[in-house]
Amino acid sequence: MTKPRSAMVFAAGFGTRMGALTEHSPKAMIEVAGRPLIDHAIDPILSAEIPNVIANLHYRPDVLRLHLEGRGITTITEHPEILETGGGLLNALPLLGPDPVLTMNSDAVWHGPNPIGPLCSAWDPDQMDALLLLVPRDRAHGHAGKGSFTLDTENRISWHPDLVYTGLQILRTDTLAAVGKSAFSLREVWQPMIEAGRVHGLIYDGHWCDVGRPAGIAEAEAMLAAG
Repeated sequence: MTKPRSAMVFAAGFGTRMGALTEHSPKAMIEVAGRPLIDHAIDPILSAEIPNVIANLHYRPDVLRLHLEGRGITTITEHPEILETGGGLLNALPLLGPDPVLTMNSDAVWHGPNPIGPLCSAWDPDQMDALLLLVPRDRAHGHAGKGSFTLDTENRISWHPDLVYTGLQILRTDTLAAVGKSAFSLREVWQPMIEAGRVHGLIYDGHWCDVGRPAGIAEAEAMLAAG
């Protein structure tokens, strides 16, 4: 197992699809089963004992900063503009260091084994520039669209509406600056890696719920209650 020493939690989003729920609070503070989404994201990371954890903030950052205070999480606020996933990661590199980084979205809930252990066990830096954790659509709750990827016999990823990306990955960051932008999506980082056959996927054994819309809250709570 080659476990990353640093993790990045994306928590800067506006949460506009949540409507009135994010009028006075960031999306990552919306509660699911009595706990904020940000806690559902960082608990697996802390349980995996990754020593350096960074969370990026933008919309109503003081609320999240106060909530994370004293928990060993370093926060970085994007100002004046939000930088998207790729730009946010690039902006945080001075805190994350040069080695591969684990990244996780903060708007999802997991039910099953800690997803970080299997991901770290499968990570092979000699063969991979990125390793994405995926889930079949029948175990992707709250996800309204199609999947994004499929896997070949060697578990290499290509674009196809099959498996759903969970927002959790291990990624080499040494090509981020080559994109040449301050705000950009990680899709722009993945594309040349995919073309080179260097992005692999791992299918998660448990259940996962996207909490990007208000209906996702009830779906996540039902998933957790189902056992």
